[in-house]
Amino acid sequence: MATKLSGFPEFLPRERIVEQQVLDHLRRTFELHGFANIETRAVEPLDVLLRKGEIDKEVYAVKRLAAADTEPAELALHYDLTVPFARYVLENAGKLDFPFRRWQIQKVWRGERPQQGRFREFTQADIDIVARDVLPSHFDVEVARVMAEALAGLPIPTPTFQISNRKILEGFYLGLGVADPTAVMQVVDKLDKVPAEKIRVLLVEQGLEERQADSVLALAEIVTTDTSFVQRVEALGVEHEMLTEGLAELAQVIEGASGVDGVVVTADLRIARGLDYYTGTVFETRLAGWEHLGSICSGGRYDELAQDRKGTYPGVGISLGVSRLLVPLELSASRSVPSVVLVAVGDEESRADSDAVARRLRARGIATEVAPKAAKFGRQIQFAEKRGIPYVWFPPSSVKDIRSGDQVDADPDVWTPPTIDLTPNILTKTESLKETNS
Repeated sequence: MATKLSGFPEFLPRERIVEQQVLDHLRRTFELHGFANIETRAVEPLDVLLRKGEIDKEVYAVKRLAAADTEPAELALHYDLTVPFARYVLENAGKLDFPFRRWQIQKVWRGERPQQGRFREFTQADIDIVARDVLPSHFDVEVARVMAEALAGLPIPTPTFQISNRKILEGFYLGLGVADPTAVMQVVDKLDKVPAEKIRVLLVEQGLEERQADSVLALAEIVTTDTSFVQRVEALGVEHEMLTEGLAELAQVIEGASGVDGVVVTADLRIARGLDYYTGTVFETRLAGWEHLGSICSGGRYDELAQDRKGTYPGVGISLGVSRLLVPLELSASRSVPSVVLVAVGDEESRADSDAVARRLRARGIATEVAPKAAKFGRQIQFAEKRGIPYVWFPPSSVKDIRSGDQVDADPDVWTPPTIDLTPNILTKTESLKETNS
C-alpha cells in the first residue's frame, strides 16, 4: 500500500464538493466587483523567488530527472501567487488596461513542516489591483472589503480582519531613533507565537534601548475596532512624517472595510507581515475559535514589487488560503455526488425508459443518474440514501422524496425540486454528525 504523503491534502468526494462550492462562491464574488481571471505558470526562475520575501528554505526547486547532480536548479515551484503576478504584469503591461484587477485561484507549494492548517501543497485564492506609477489608497479599502464580503458568504466561524500599515510601524520606529526598522518589524511580527517579554529581550539584543523596546511593545498592544487607534498612537508621543501618513491611510481602510455583516474589522498594530515586499497596508485574518491556525487570509500593499525601465506598477492584494481554511474545519457536503435524482430501473429490458427520463430531467438542468442495477426498489433507494441523493424517480411518472417518504405523480418535463436541493449543501462537522446519526 502506498504511503500517504504528509502535507499534500486530498479530498474525498463530499469534501471536494465543498471546496468546489467555496471556489465558485469566491469567483462569483470577485467577478461581481469586476475582477478578471488569470492563471500563471507553476514555475518561476529560482533566483526571482529567492529575491522576494524570506522563505528561501521553503521553495521547491525543479530539475529534470535526467539532469546531472552537479547541474544547479534554475526553476522552482511558486510559493505564492503574488510574485508570479508581478512578473505577469511586467511581461504583459502593454496589453493590460490599468488599473488592472485580477482574481486567481491556483495551487502553490511550500517546503515547510506540515501541521494543522499548514501544507506543502495547497490552494490559494488571490485578488489584486495594480496600476501604472500611482495606485490611490482607496484601492486598499476595496480589496479588503471584497475579501470580507467573500468570507461573509461562507459557512465558517466569524473572521476577524486584522489590518495595519507598515508605514505606521516604520515611521514610529524611525521616530524612536531605531536604526533598522525592518529588523524590528520582523521581531514584532512574532508576537502571536512568542510572549511579549521574550520579544522585549529580542529587541534589546538587537540594540534597542529599554525605553525604545517598551515603546515598540506599547504600539503593538493597540487594537481597536474603529479609528480611535489614531489618538492612542499619538498619545505615545512619537512623531514622524511617515507615521502620520500611515495613520491616515489605515484610518481610511478601517472606515471603508467595516460594516460587512459577519466580519469583524480591527486596526491591529502588531501586524507587520513577514514578506519584505509590503510597503503600506497589511492584512491578516483569523477565525473565532480557530486562532491557533494563524492567519487564513493575508496580504497588503506593495509599491515596488513590479518595476522595469519603463516604470513602476504599484499594487495591493489579499490572498485566502483555501486549503488552510477548509481542511481543519472538516466541512462536508450533504451528498457525495451532484445528483438530485436517481432514476430507478424496473428491469434491464426497460433501462432505455429510465435513460429517457434522465435525459429529460438533465435537459432542464437537474443533475440525474440512473440506477446501476435493476435490483429491488428498496435496494435502489438504499443506493440513493448512501450517496445522499434526495429523490428517486420511478418511471414513467412518479418521484419520491426518500427523506420524507412523500411520493407524487410527476412529469419529467415539468417537475422541479426545491432550489435548496439542486446542489449539495455544505454542512459543518456538527451538522454532518447529526445527519449521519439521524
